[in-house]
Amino acid sequence: MEKRKKSRIEQEKRTVEIMIRLYCRKKEKNVTLCPECEELLRYAHARLDRCPFGETKSSCKQCTVHCYKPIMRERMRQVMRFSGPRMLIYAPLEAIRHLLR
Repeated sequence: MEKRKKSRIEQEKRTVEIMIRLYCRKKEKNVTLCPECEELLRYAHARLDRCPFGETKSSCKQCTVHCYKPIMRERMRQVMRFSGPRMLIYAPLEAIRHLLR
């Protein structure tokens, strides 16, 4: 059986989802995603699907085209500040992959 390599966009989607779920569970103390975090996750996935750079994209922080609305960008920044360091505990492989990109 051939193992298919995940695309850059698929990897980014997975990392964002881990971060948002971790934030919602640990920071907001929710068992499942709250409506605000669900909205942020859908928004982030939609933005990644429409990224003009596709598979050659850099991290969103370093991008020259900021496609997030300011309010969503700030919400994502909060999620990443909280979840980034904690990913080393809860999702170490994803955290290392994210850091190496």
